[in-house]
Parts: sequence; structure tokens; C-alpha cells
Amino acid sequence: MSKTFLNKAGKLTFSLLLAMSMLFSGCGGDSGKAAAPDANKKPAAPATEQAAQKNAEKKAEEIDKKMSGARNTPIVQAAKKVGPTVVGITNKAYVRDFFNRVQLAERGYGSGVIYDKSGLIVTNNHVVDGASEIIVSLADGRSAQGKVLGTDAATDLAVVKIDLDNLPVAEFGDSSTVQVGEPAIAIGNPLGMEFRGSVTVGIISALNRSVEIGEKKFTLFQTDAAINPGNSGGALVNADGEIIGINSAKIGVSNVEGMGFAIPINNVKPIIKELAAKGRVAHPYVGASLIDKDIAKHYGFDMDLHEGLFIMKLSKGGPLARSGARTGDIITEFNGVKVHTVAALRDEIAKHQVGDQVNITILRNETQMTLAVTLQEYPRS
Repeated sequence: MSKTFLNKAGKLTFSLLLAMSMLFSGCGGDSGKAAAPDANKKPAAPATEQAAQKNAEKKAEEIDKKMSGARNTPIVQAAKKVGPTVVGITNKAYVRDFFNRVQLAERGYGSGVIYDKSGLIVTNNHVVDGASEIIVSLADGRSAQGKVLGTDAATDLAVVKIDLDNLPVAEFGDSSTVQVGEPAIAIGNPLGMEFRGSVTVGIISALNRSVEIGEKKFTLFQTDAAINPGNSGGALVNADGEIIGINSAKIGVSNVEGMGFAIPINNVKPIIKELAAKGRVAHPYVGASLIDKDIAKHYGFDMDLHEGLFIMKLSKGGPLARSGARTGDIITEFNGVKVHTVAALRDEIAKHQVGDQVNITILRNETQMTLAVTLQEYPRS
């Protein structure tokens, strides 16, 4: 009895599935499956990615011709121009699972911008940091394994290379001409590849914002264009379709909205040039742990700093130590410029190169003296 019932049920189920397949066939356009293929007709070969891309471009051209000037705004044109150059970057690393087995797992994701036909991509250092493998996904559907050519934690920049042909290339603008209030367009992959190529629009809210992330200080553009996790390394674009910044950070604090930041492209250019050529960037430093009035106040230190910087510790063999500085000295000037805060000193150091000789004025037991200091490269460790 049960066997007869199962046979009948099976036939009924098969009939329903067949009816449903006939009902829904063709609803998906070209991607749908035919209900009953013609025996005399050969199945069409699947379209290549290149053919699909050409069809999409042709369709886009037809839409452009029909669009009014009110719809085809500079923002629309900028998104079309830059969008294909923005890629998704998946960071994979080896991890141990519950059974202590080593496996390659997705560690994070971000964005990048193709800036050279040879396959060079600029992104953030924190996007590729610690990666065992990098997967780069293009807007046209292609993907490739990426090679990290160089990283620089001090500026949060990195360069990745892929080996693919016919790559779209972004156009860099001049970030020194950027004005507060002009349109700012952020393009990237917020929350991962599911939302690839997302475009958000706002304005440039401020220039030359000094933002400290961890122990590092960055000079950035501020924008109210929405920047979410995954946008890091993506493009900040002006209304002319030029890259004016690389999206880097967002203040993610309760009750704070519309505060995103990008590295000005003029600051990016020399860094990525050096990263692509040498794999690293040499940053100068003076080799000291310093306290300014704000730090002293924060930690409850009661001391007269004479509007300078108190040397708490010297790096062994560092520039200041070699020049004769001592713990307890107070730095008052750097190459003739008064420095009241640690941030101000960093700004002055950043204007110089490794190997430059500078004059640093110090106070030692109320006695002023000037030291000739040769800047050294900041230790990578």
C-alpha cells in the first residue's frame, strides 16, 4: 500500500514540477531556460564577458542619447567615467579552524582604483594589511589575483598589481584646487562585493583636516558623502570625473553622521610612485618620545615646558641622541620654527627628507642651545 502511494505521489510531484517549469520559462529574459528546446536547433554558446560588456556599453549609449540634460548631470557623467576604474579587493589570510586546521579564509574587503594601464591599483594599507592572498574584482566582471607591490602604514596607502589586459584607467585631478562646498562623489564597495560600485554624493566639507587614527596623524579632506566599511581605498571624485582623493576613514561614533575622510590625491601621487618603484617609503624622524602641554595636562604632569616639547625618551642611535640631546631637554624650535605641540613638530619633519640636516633649538637647565640634527629613516619595525 505504501509503495503504491509513493509511486502516485512521485508522479504527482513530477507533473507539478513540469507544469511549473513551463509556467516560469522565459521570465528571466536571455538568462532563462527554455521549456522544451527544439531538437533541430543547436543550443546557443554562452556569451563571453567581452561580448556582454560591449552589449552593456551599446545599451548605455542608447540610453545616453535619450536622456535629457536635466538627468544627464555632471554627477552621472563622473560616475560613468570613474566607475569602471574602481575595483573590489578581497583580503584572504591563513587561519586555524575549530579543529586547528590551517585554511585560507576571507579576512576583509575594500576598494581600489586602477591608475595605470600596466595594472597598478592604489588602495589603503589597512585594506591589504596581513593578507596571504589578494583577489581583485573588476567592474566588468573579471577578477584576478593581485600582488602587493608596496605598503606604507604612515600614510595608509598601498599599491597592488594585476595582470590583465584592456584595463580602464582613472584620471587624477589636482587636489590643491579643491574648494569647500563643491560636489564630492564617493565610489566604492560598501559592505563588500554585494554592493560593488556604489555611488554616494555630498560636498567637500573641509580641507586639511588633521585626523589622528591610532598613533598616526593624517591630513585629509572631509566630506559628507556616505563612506561605509568597504569604501576604503575607493575614489573620491569631483564633478569633472577626476580623482581628488582616496577614501580612507569615517568617524563611526554614535550621533555622528556625514563625517568621512579622504587622502588628497596630490599627497597620494608621490607615495604610490615610490611604492610601485621601491615597495616602501622612507619617512624621516628625530628619534624621541615627547610631551607637549596638552599631553602633560591629560596625564596630570605639572611642569613648565616653556611652550616647547619635553624629551621623555631618546631612541638609541637616533638622530637626536647622535646630536647630543639628552632626556629632560625641551625642544623649542625646529629649523627656526617654534613648535608648541607634538603635531606641529610632525608637520615640520614631514616637510623634509631622510638625510636632511636641520637645526633644533633646545633648553637644558634654562640654557638655550642649538643642535645640528641629521634626519634618519623611521624604523619600519
